[in-house]
Amino acid sequence: MARAQSTQSRPEARRPAVPELKNTYTSREVAAMTGLTARQLQWWDARRLFASHIASKRTERGGYTERRYTPVDLLELLVLAELRRQGVSVGQLRRLLDTLRHQFGVRLFETIGGGGPLTLMTDGRDVYGRTESGDLFNLLKDPLQPLLMLAEIEGLRELSSRTRRKGSRGPRRRTRKPPTDI
Repeated sequence: MARAQSTQSRPEARRPAVPELKNTYTSREVAAMTGLTARQLQWWDARRLFASHIASKRTERGGYTERRYTPVDLLELLVLAELRRQGVSVGQLRRLLDTLRHQFGVRLFETIGGGGPLTLMTDGRDVYGRTESGDLFNLLKDPLQPLLMLAEIEGLRELSSRTRRKGSRGPRRRTRKPPTDI
């Protein structure tokens, strides 16, 4: 009885949501932190959407080494995973990465956190880039044409690279209750 009381009065230890900073991460670690599956990471690597920093190689025994990702790769994959959960297609992700690289001369990680020449933003439907001078571009629809802003876009927020909590499967979806006849 005394033992049960002592465990109730003790505060529960919580682990921080920040991952341990390492030189490289395995596919399993990246999958756990991003919510992507190892198969998605493999498919993205094979289709050259997002390649791991250290590719898998054939071993002398005929197997393969595991793909490894850098902390920068992890940050970028966290953002890409968030965009996928918002419904952005793989084709749109490819277009976004190409636009950032070719039009703005930046990598995805440079647009996170507001420290680079372009800040990535979303309203939950589209992805926008805001330049240091304040110009706003819809990166999925017409990345060459700055938007004429007559009013702020409702719900526009900066994209960030947050790791997913264990067991978290994304935003809860509300189920509509069937109408009840009275």
